Amino acid sequence: MTFQQPQTLKQIADLIGAEYFGEENFPVLGTNEIHMVQPGEIVFVNHPKYYEKALNSAATVILIDKKTEIPEGKALLVSDDPFRDFNKINTHFTRISNFKEELHGVEIGECSFIHPSAVLGNEVRIGKNCYIFPNVVIGDRTIIGDNVVIQANTVLGGEAFYYRKLNGKFDRLISVGNVVIENDVQIGNGCTIDRGVTASTIIGEGSILDNQIQIGHDTVIGKRCLIASQTGIAGCCVLEDEVTVWGQVGMASGVRVASGTVLLAKCGVNRDLKKGTYFGSLAEEFRDYLRKEVKLKNL
Repeated sequence: MTFQQPQTLKQIADLIGAEYFGEENFPVLGTNEIHMVQPGEIVFVNHPKYYEKALNSAATVILIDKKTEIPEGKALLVSDDPFRDFNKINTHFTRISNFKEELHGVEIGECSFIHPSAVLGNEVRIGKNCYIFPNVVIGDRTIIGDNVVIQANTVLGGEAFYYRKLNGKFDRLISVGNVVIENDVQIGNGCTIDRGVTASTIIGEGSILDNQIQIGHDTVIGKRCLIASQTGIAGCCVLEDEVTVWGQVGMASGVRVASGTVLLAKCGVNRDLKKGTYFGSLAEEFRDYLRKEVKLKNL
């Protein structure tokens, strides 16, 4: 999330009641989740296991639960609960309405049809020649390009599945990002595409999604990808251009799949994949899988 106006380290520290280490006028441009963070942004970390990753990330401000050595060119915000205060920063700069407020800031392009039963949030932008079927739900700040088809009962912009366990209960990290659907995308019935935690979940130009597909927060689907039904893609994944995904594929968070790759049905993806054709509960090259099967049969 990028702030509408740059803030200073002291301003953010005052907002959340944290101690800061660095120049009080150190510029702060926004916040972001660890997989997506950019220079000028805040990232949070609340476990020693991830200190090094956060401190060495692209973030220039680290919201942390313990003072530690500060990398050159960076600053710290020390809080007793970084998770809580990350939520506080995000919701201070982004209004969360969840369909409770009067509709405002909606833009709809020429020749677009939206069924009366569809529900739109605030600050939604829909391009030209789009077709939105019955019972579609489009969350706040969603951006939809031209010539997009979204079939019935699909939800764009639901909350990310991102929690911590606190005092025996689950505490949600509030999502203040959005969903971006580029031009010429078609999305089937009953799909769910979560908005980014602090950035955008993106469906690239010309991609086609079948029915009943789940796409997690901050995932980026490239151009002209083809994804079959009952596929589940976790958060912060990247599918490069022209990836084909058959039915019931499952992808773990944070993996990247190279352009032109084919994932056969029920494939499980738990690591980055180079271009190829893959199959199996732990994705392996399809030819290697077939060779293994032949050897097993010949034992």
